[in-house]
Amino acid sequence: MQRRTLLAAVLALPAIRPAGAQGGLPVVASFSILGDMVRQVAGDRPLALSVLVGPDGDAHDFQPRPSDAERLRGAALLVRNGLGFDDWLNRLTDAAGFRGAAAIATDGVATRAAEAGPHDHSHDHSHGGGRRGRGEGVARAPDPHAWGDPRNARIYARNIAAGLSAADPGNAALYARNAEGFSARLTALDAEVRAAVAMVPEGRRRVITGHDAFGYYGDAYSIRFLAPQGVSTHSEASAAGVGRLIRQIRAERITAVFLENMAESTTLERLAREAGVRVRGRLYSDALSPPDGPAATYEALIRHNTGLLVPAMRGEE
Repeated sequence: MQRRTLLAAVLALPAIRPAGAQGGLPVVASFSILGDMVRQVAGDRPLALSVLVGPDGDAHDFQPRPSDAERLRGAALLVRNGLGFDDWLNRLTDAAGFRGAAAIATDGVATRAAEAGPHDHSHDHSHGGGRRGRGEGVARAPDPHAWGDPRNARIYARNIAAGLSAADPGNAALYARNAEGFSARLTALDAEVRAAVAMVPEGRRRVITGHDAFGYYGDAYSIRFLAPQGVSTHSEASAAGVGRLIRQIRAERITAVFLENMAESTTLERLAREAGVRVRGRLYSDALSPPDGPAATYEALIRHNTGLLVPAMRGEE
């Protein structure tokens, strides 16, 4: 109801200056990870970039404000994740009368199905781009956290470059070059993570996190992530599911238990306490850190998470 009231208020707002009136191509990104990717692909091209869900923000639980519609009204490009992750944009763009170009970053990604096992109570995300991959034919929505695999991030870069080129055709060649350079760094990052995870015996590759946000990362590097919540932080952790996780931690001697930067921590802290293990730190899942934090860019996020995960899975103190 609150979200509907805020969006209704948007309709009464007067017309405003375009977001790029102070210089730079006006671009809106739905959340912080996409915002960084837009910057990487834009390179030296000046942007008037607005990120709706900023560092440490929870896009699952985002409540748009009238000021967010103002940003959209004058934007030349909107970059969104798709796969239901930022579907609150649908009503917001309608309310704002957005008429710019749009890029769905997950277009072309082979999606994984959101699991519906004993540790997952999945929120029903609707499709917002991309195609079914593993899990095709299963009546479950796709997992929207596709950026977890750096190889998918290369697809994100390509889609962002296409969106920037549609909004700013005169600089299309620049965006293409920058996307290629970013993609090359992501290829090197993928190899770096593979080398690090290879130091962990396969039987030790078990991790507990707050919600099911690391499935693509886990699939890419053969790590099993378990969580009391599903792919959305809106999903509820059941007492039975938490109990099963506690027993599994004890039986398999899982040592990698982590909080997340933007998710509620009470359930994880209680789970770790009852299982007799310590929390090994805080991973960055759906949002970057502030600029002075350890995960201020997408590449820093992947390196930070890997740097915590590897020693924790190995059981190092």
